[in-house]
Amino acid sequence: MGRLMCIDYGRKRCGVAVTDELRIVATGLATVPAGELLAFIKNYVSANRVDAIIVGKPMTMGGEPSESMAYIVPFVRSLERALPDMPVRFYDERFTSALAHRAMIDGGLRQKARRDKALVDRMAATIILNDYLQSQYKDL
Repeated sequence: MGRLMCIDYGRKRCGVAVTDELRIVATGLATVPAGELLAFIKNYVSANRVDAIIVGKPMTMGGEPSESMAYIVPFVRSLERALPDMPVRFYDERFTSALAHRAMIDGGLRQKARRDKALVDRMAATIILNDYLQSQYKDL
């Protein structure tokens, strides 16, 4: 069984998280500039067994895709062209940034550390991936 990778895609930075090989837990891997993300993923996938990539899907409170999808969809198309055999799935990312900030506060991080947007992006990707894992195993 291979890892799952998750992308919290942003215009400037993208948080990346991966599972362990048994898909028990997700951990933050990196925060990558958006322009370097495709190369980063291709490099990681060539060195590690990854079975699927989960991409955070920003949604409005009404359940509709948000305006951010306008720049996420072109990236996903590029990703699918670059890795045609890799399944890419969208997963709802509502509230993940807020949850990441709450986790940082609950974890005792000082205000200066909480301003680190790269850390927030990694944590958001980790939360998305953990939520995805729970959704896959809740019916077992």
